Amino acid sequence: MPAPAQSLAYPASPRQAQVDVYHGVEVADPYRWLEDTQSAETQAWIEAQNQLTFGYLAQLPGRDALNQRLTKLWNYERYGTPFNRGGRYFYFKNDGLQNQSVLYTLPSLDAEPRVLLDPNTLSEDGIVALSGMAVSENGAYLAYGLSASGSDWVEWRVRDIATGEDTNDLLKWVKFSGASWSHDHQGFFYSRYDEPDPANLHEAVNYYQKLYYHRLGTPQSEDVLIYERPDQKEWGFSGGVTEDGRYLVISVWRGTDPNNLVFYKDLANPDSPVIELISEFESNYSFVANEGTRFWFRTDCQAPKGRLIAIDLTQPDPNHWQEVIPEGEDTLEGVSLLNHQFVVDYLKDAYTKIQIYALDGAWVRDVELPGIGSAGGFDGKREDTETFYSFTSFTVPNTIYRYDMTTGESTLYRTSQVDFDPAAYETRQVFYPSADGTRIPMFITHKRGLELNGQNPTLLYGYGGFNVSLTPAFSVSNLVWMEMGGVYAVPNLRGGGEYGEDWHQAGIKLNKQNVFDDFIAAAQWLIDQGYTTSAKLGIMGGSNGGLLVGACMTQRPDLFAVALPAVGVLDMLRFNQFTIGWAWESDYGSPQNEAEFRALYAYSPLHNLQPGTAYPATLITTADHDDRVVPAHSFKFAAALQYAQGGEDPVLIRIDTKAGHGAGKPTAKVIEEAADKWAFVAYHLGLETDLTDGVKNGISS
Repeated sequence: MPAPAQSLAYPASPRQAQVDVYHGVEVADPYRWLEDTQSAETQAWIEAQNQLTFGYLAQLPGRDALNQRLTKLWNYERYGTPFNRGGRYFYFKNDGLQNQSVLYTLPSLDAEPRVLLDPNTLSEDGIVALSGMAVSENGAYLAYGLSASGSDWVEWRVRDIATGEDTNDLLKWVKFSGASWSHDHQGFFYSRYDEPDPANLHEAVNYYQKLYYHRLGTPQSEDVLIYERPDQKEWGFSGGVTEDGRYLVISVWRGTDPNNLVFYKDLANPDSPVIELISEFESNYSFVANEGTRFWFRTDCQAPKGRLIAIDLTQPDPNHWQEVIPEGEDTLEGVSLLNHQFVVDYLKDAYTKIQIYALDGAWVRDVELPGIGSAGGFDGKREDTETFYSFTSFTVPNTIYRYDMTTGESTLYRTSQVDFDPAAYETRQVFYPSADGTRIPMFITHKRGLELNGQNPTLLYGYGGFNVSLTPAFSVSNLVWMEMGGVYAVPNLRGGGEYGEDWHQAGIKLNKQNVFDDFIAAAQWLIDQGYTTSAKLGIMGGSNGGLLVGACMTQRPDLFAVALPAVGVLDMLRFNQFTIGWAWESDYGSPQNEAEFRALYAYSPLHNLQPGTAYPATLITTADHDDRVVPAHSFKFAAALQYAQGGEDPVLIRIDTKAGHGAGKPTAKVIEEAADKWAFVAYHLGLETDLTDGVKNGISS
C-alpha cells in the first residue's frame, strides 16, 4: 500500500529569492527557475518527480486491472462523420486501439473504402497526429497538417488522392490555421508565423501571424503574402474561400476574444485589395454562405444568444443589414447551408437542438434527434440533399446518421459496439443555485438505481471559460469510473457559451470568481442532496479547467478529497509571457492592468497556497511538449504545493514525455493516464478496485 504523504520524500525544489512588483505589490516567485524547462536543473527535477510519482502509482491496488478494463472497452470501432468533396466520400475510422484514427476515401457509400492517410505509419509510438486537412474542390488533392508530440506547431503536406502519393509540397511554422483551396485546384490559403528561435521553440511568444497563398509545386519561400498587419502583432487570420470560388473571406481574430473582424478579397481579380467589411472588434461574426454579394453571418451583434443576418457587399452599412433568423430563447451555435435551406444548431440547456429554415427565415422543421445529447456534422454544399451527422451522450457512443434534407428522415449509418449496457446507467439534468443565486445546470450520470446515502464516490468535472460549452459526450474513461460505482457530474459554469455571450461575460476578467463559486456550489449541492460527502468527492479539469481545479482546491481545500488539475493555467501573473498565453487576456484580463491584476492575484492557484494547510490528495498532470499551456505552470504549482502541504495526502505530478496539451495524444498514452488517474482517485476516495476475485464493482478482471 502507498505510504502517507508525510513519509514521501519529495524531490528538492530550491526556493530562490525572486520577487516581482506589480502595481506596488511585492510578489514572490521562488520557483521561477522551473520556467527554464530545458535546463539541467529542471530536467533533473522532472526525472525525480516522475520517479516518485510512477513509483507511487505502481503500488496502487487495481491499477493493472483498470488498465486492462480500459483497454478492453476502448477496443471498439469508431467512425467520424462522412463528408463529400469532388464526388468522393471521406471519413475517419479507428479500429479500436489504433493510436491515431485513419482517413479513408471511397467513390460511393456502397464501395470498398481505401486508406488515404494513416498517421500510425508515421511514427512507432503514435506521437505524430493529423492536425488539420482540406480536400480540393475537385477531389484531386488532400492538404493535411501533421503535429508531433502534441505540439501546436504543424507541418502541412499535399497528397494526390488518386495515387495516394505525396507531392513535394511542404509548409512549416504553421500554427492555429486551416487550409482553404482556390477553385482552380492549384493551391490553398493558410496562415503561418515567422520561423522561431529553435532554442525556444515551445516557449517563445507567438505574434504577427500572416496569411499566405501556396501554389502547388512551388517552395514555401515563393508563397504569396495575401495579408499582414505589422502594426497589430496580436492579430491572426483565417482565410476561407466561398463555395462559388469568388471570394476569400478573412476572419481576423485577436487571441481568444470571441469578437472578430471580417475582411474579404475578390478572387476574380488577383490584384484586388483586401476590403474591410467588419472593422471593429465589437461582436462575433461567423461566415455561413453567400449568394453573389449577399453574405450570411451568424452573429451575436445585438443578440447575445445569436442570430442570422445578411449583409450585401454593395450596401455594407449596418443600416442595410437584414435579419434572417432572429435571436431566440436558445443559443444559436452554428448554421450551414444545404438543399437551399439553413440547418441551424441550437443549444437548449447545454444539449443540441437542430432546426431547418428556409432562406427567408421561415421555419421548416425540427430534426428529430435520438435523445438529449450532442449532435454535430451537417456538412455539405448548397445543392446537397444528403448530409451526415453524429450523435452522442454520456451513455451513447458516437453514432452516425445519414439525413435526407428533402424528406427530413434520419437513417442509421454507423454505430459503435461498446461492451456495456447503456440501460444500466442514467443521466439527469438538474439546476442548482450558485452563491449569487444564479441558476446553473448540471448533468449527473451514474448506475441506474443509485442510493442517495451520501457515500457515493463522485467526480465533478468542469471548465467554465472561453465561451466553451460542455455538452453531453461519451467517454470510455468515464464509463469505467461509473462501472466502479462512481458518480460523474458536469456543471455548465459561467464563462462558457451554454447561454450565449452574456453567460460567457459573467465568468471572465473581474467576474472570474463567479466560475469558481459555481463549481463550489455544485459540489455543495451534491453533498446536500445526498449524492456524496467531502471525503468521497474529487474534482477534475484540464487547461482552463485545470485553473478551475487549482483555484477551488486552494479556496476550499476542506471541500474535496482529491484534485486532478490537468495541463492547467496555474500562474495567473505570468501566463501571458509564453507562446499563445497573451491571447487569454480576453478571458483572464492582464496582470499589467491594476484592477485585473488584483482579481488575478486573488485567485491565482500558485499564489494562494497557504503553508500548513491540509490540501486534497493531488495528482497534477502535464506534458513536456505542451506549447499551449507551458508545463512550467504545473511544475511551479507542484513544487509550491509540495512545500505547502500540511496534511497527510500526497502531492504528485505526472509529466508525460513526447506529449503536448492533449490533441493528438496516442490511444496508448490516453489509456495509461486514465488508469493512473482512476487508481489514484479510487484509492483516495475509498473505492474498492481490487479485481483479483473476478468481477467486483462491475469491472471484469
